[in-house]
Amino acid sequence: MEIQISQKIKQLVNDFQLGVVHYQNIQVSESPQMLKGRLRLFQESLYFDYADKKITEVPAINEWRKLFKTIGTDPSRYRPSSEALYRRVQKQQYLDYVNSAVDLNNFLSLQYQIPLGIYDVKQIKGNVSIEIGTDQATYLAINGRDVSMAKKLVSVDEDGPFGSPYVDSKRTAVSTSTTDALHLVYLQPSQAKEDAAQLLQALAKMFTQIHGGEATFDIY
Repeated sequence: MEIQISQKIKQLVNDFQLGVVHYQNIQVSESPQMLKGRLRLFQESLYFDYADKKITEVPAINEWRKLFKTIGTDPSRYRPSSEALYRRVQKQQYLDYVNSAVDLNNFLSLQYQIPLGIYDVKQIKGNVSIEIGTDQATYLAINGRDVSMAKKLVSVDEDGPFGSPYVDSKRTAVSTSTTDALHLVYLQPSQAKEDAAQLLQALAKMFTQIHGGEATFDIY
């Protein structure tokens, strides 16, 4: 599977960078109590840390809001998924548990303050392109709604759009039958490549400690 970033994105955001982790031979299950407990405790800690702060002033979140605006997305109407998670925590609307892969993905997004997407490789057809969605780009999202991806950052395969740092699709969602997964890590454009590589290495290590299997990663 090849990953490509459209020239239009590179022209608008010349320091755009995407981390890609490919997992093989993993086992996804109900989250172990360790992960459930850690996710809940981390959310409670964040609630107290950010109770009287503006989420938009978090540097990493603010940087992604600016990126959304640059490509044509209104970040006050369509928020980066990391910001949406923080706003839920701020309201004490703590996350429901889904499965080990999704729960860890959410934990990592909160930890690193950036959007992440985790996808079932077997549901992806052909190569993946990161693009800015057209007016025809739509899909059924994991929240059960049909969403338009027009003027939004979107991941596209041969069957069309399937993922975004805004909200992901049901079509490629990870389940307990997933054995190979693709992790798209929407890095801060300002982050140094060396720091980004360390982040991906730590992220992949944590994922395989819980799910087994092997992981390879790259930065685009």
